[in-house]
Amino acid sequence: MATRFVPIDRDTPLLLPPNLRDWVPADHLVHFILDAVDALDLRQVKVNSRGTGSAQYPPHLLLALLIYSYATGIFGSRRIEQSTYDSVPVRLLTGDTHPDHDTLCTFRRENQALLTESFVKVLQLAQQLQVLKFGQLTVAADGTKVLANASKHSAVSYQRAGEMIVQLELEVAQLLAKAEQADATPLQDGLTIPAEITRRQERKAALAQARAEIEARAQARYAVQLAEHAAQLAHRAAKKERGEKVGGKPPEPPTPGPAPGDQYNFTDPESRIMKAGNGPHFEQAYNAQAAVEIESRLIVGERVSQAPNDKQELVPTLAAIPAAAGPVASALVDSGFFSAQAVAQIERAVDGTPTGTVVYAAVEKTGHHRRVADLEKQAEPAPPAADARGIEVMRHRLKTTAGQALYKLRQQTVEPVFGILKAVLGFRQFHLRGQAKVALEWTLVCLAYNLKRLHRLGGGLKLAEQH
Repeated sequence: MATRFVPIDRDTPLLLPPNLRDWVPADHLVHFILDAVDALDLRQVKVNSRGTGSAQYPPHLLLALLIYSYATGIFGSRRIEQSTYDSVPVRLLTGDTHPDHDTLCTFRRENQALLTESFVKVLQLAQQLQVLKFGQLTVAADGTKVLANASKHSAVSYQRAGEMIVQLELEVAQLLAKAEQADATPLQDGLTIPAEITRRQERKAALAQARAEIEARAQARYAVQLAEHAAQLAHRAAKKERGEKVGGKPPEPPTPGPAPGDQYNFTDPESRIMKAGNGPHFEQAYNAQAAVEIESRLIVGERVSQAPNDKQELVPTLAAIPAAAGPVASALVDSGFFSAQAVAQIERAVDGTPTGTVVYAAVEKTGHHRRVADLEKQAEPAPPAADARGIEVMRHRLKTTAGQALYKLRQQTVEPVFGILKAVLGFRQFHLRGQAKVALEWTLVCLAYNLKRLHRLGGGLKLAEQH
């Protein structure tokens, strides 16, 4: 018997369904994003109000297109434009129109307020769909390094910038001397002495600006380190007054001025060299922060930092959670976030009254391997003394049965979210430059993730029932 094959006919004209929504399955993500964006208030949108030129694309279309693109791993504006031709769901979303990449870039760049408000509105939508419960949230917060739109090879260190300035000054002097010599050897074709002098002077000015910026950063860093050093000395002095033993040497005072290796990047000066992973690997990056609610795994707070580590990020990251989501009952963070001062600031108001938020933070790194002794039932640890230090209180808190059970949720909450953003969506590098624009893009990434997560949890069906 001859083998039968499915007939393939590429030449006979076909009619697509007359209703654009029938182009893709009813449970497709694009339907949910369209319905969700239609429910948002877009009065914050910034559009061209001059009334001249071609007709503008509706704001809800551009917002839905950006969200769907980011939720499906398409981030560049030119690739998004191309998808309006190549992708059937995107053709449905745009009504078979094709916004150009410049329109998409401008809309994304000029509507930070709209994206921020939409992020909050989507959280409120999650509450209406009974996926997220506002008030008394338990969140896991963490940071992840996301590559900047700049190469670390476009950076220069403070010491190297000084050396290059000296070299450029020497070369300019040589070129001036060469210009005064009537019988000087001519330059290569296309090169002139005035142009070469100008190029070196411009480079010298850029290097001088880089050194000035590094010096300003060093001065700000020194002020923070000086305050921390004073607090450490005050703590040691207070222990001596109480008659307690003070171990170790007094802390060394910070050193003013920039270090020779302090970096400045010419492509994106606001990005920083950051350690990536556990090995000796460094990248030009930003520190993207997220606070994730443990039950829904929705991102309820997001921000971008220039800090290469999380030591100062606990307070601002929790502050990034919108007030509409209600107070935070418990915050779970790793050892990189812990500082007694930050925990006290979160848990106590200015007048000393409790805020109702309890922080659970590891105070040291521990291995994942569990010993036999760890499997045995342990008695509850004795409570710390009334005047115990913050680190001792936190160590006790994480040794209690309730504290251990709660803290176990941190790793299985926020780290999978970062894994989805980087490995599934493929968002490993920002496409915009400058901290303000990078923060805008991170808001869009988190907004797209939340809507995709809501759809995954069955939000599309619930939203359809409401309609």
